[in-house]
Amino acid sequence: MNIRSDQRADAWERRTAGPLTALAVVFLLAYAVPILHPQLPRTWHDACEAANITIWALFVGDYVVRFLLHVERIRFVRGHLFDLAVLLLPVLRPLRVLRLFTAVLVLTRRTEAWARGRLALYVGATSILLIFVAALAVLDAERANPDANITSYADAVWWACVTITTVGYGDHFPTTTDGKLVAVGLMMGGIGLIGFVTGSLATWIVDRISVKDDDTQDATKSDIAQVLAEVKALREEVAALKQAQVAEPTVQ
Repeated sequence: MNIRSDQRADAWERRTAGPLTALAVVFLLAYAVPILHPQLPRTWHDACEAANITIWALFVGDYVVRFLLHVERIRFVRGHLFDLAVLLLPVLRPLRVLRLFTAVLVLTRRTEAWARGRLALYVGATSILLIFVAALAVLDAERANPDANITSYADAVWWACVTITTVGYGDHFPTTTDGKLVAVGLMMGGIGLIGFVTGSLATWIVDRISVKDDDTQDATKSDIAQVLAEVKALREEVAALKQAQVAEPTVQ
């Protein structure tokens, strides 16, 4: 019974992986266009907002379906607490910017499956995605504030790059509550990426050293075996010469 239900959950995730990825891309586009082109007619702004809310609701529905299909539901919730928070918190208007992270989570899951075993590809794609999304979010939060120092997308991208790499020049920084929430999310993402890269790099170095040590040990064993074989051969030759000397008749 449990295995069958787990198979249903896995089948649902496989079937919805492609459509959810496409919806996440549309979600990001609908969010980005009004920010990058604020002069768009009001009708387009409303259409993009409606698309965002609709797709976000579909993401919520996907979470609910996955929750119902899993047998160990408490374990599922515990393993997806961040997903749940990202889906529920945007209900509060001050936290509506967190709707962006629903799309990021969907795309990250897809990227992880697509680039499995390719560290550089996964880290690069995830970093670009986080920078793009964080820049949009912080520009959306900061643009209307008269005290803001992030007023263009170029400034926002520069700030996102500086923040995710933990450099922190301080020439651009968020001044609004929403912008600071975006900064916190980007900092956490940056720390996670750096930890992931550092851990993977350390593992790769250890594996390489282990392989070299194994090769060295194998080579040493081979050399020792060869020397022992040569010593044995020399002993046999010496023994044969002694026997020949003993057997040789004494010359009168």
